[in-house]
Amino acid sequence: MECIKDDNLAICNCSYEPCAKKGKCCECLHYHRRNGELPACFFHESYEKSYDRSVHNFIKMVNTMGMRTV
Repeated sequence: MECIKDDNLAICNCSYEPCAKKGKCCECLHYHRRNGELPACFFHESYEKSYDRSVHNFIKMVNTMGMRTV
């Protein structure tokens, strides 16, 4: 599969500037999965900026914001 990094970068909400995986969704997903986390794109902007990518933080966000899907 060919990476569409430029297209991915246009929609990537990750605010961690030194991230080498930006736009490389496959690498990003694998990295966060290995660490028991979710990538930035699963989080609302206000939660993403905390860099807390934990599943616990995701559940907290969904419960707090009353979101059914993110």
